[in-house]
Amino acid sequence: MARKDQLTGRGPASGNHVSRSNNKAKRRFNVNLQKKRFYIPEEDRWITLRVSTKTLKTINKKGISAVLREARKQGVKI
Repeated sequence: MARKDQLTGRGPASGNHVSRSNNKAKRRFNVNLQKKRFYIPEEDRWITLRVSTKTLKTINKKGISAVLREARKQGVKI
């Protein structure tokens, strides 16, 4: 399974690890993914999603229904 957020599609970024002597080596900044179950009262079912912690904060603020509605508008299949 790819290291991508299932709702936003956000994945790892790349950059440099810079040492004290200023040597640069390529590295990846992975997304902090968490596996989480959500209850959707409109559909009366549970879904399990692999989402980033940033997306979890958005879900806590807006609600799962609103976030799913926005994701489905952008073409995400859930």
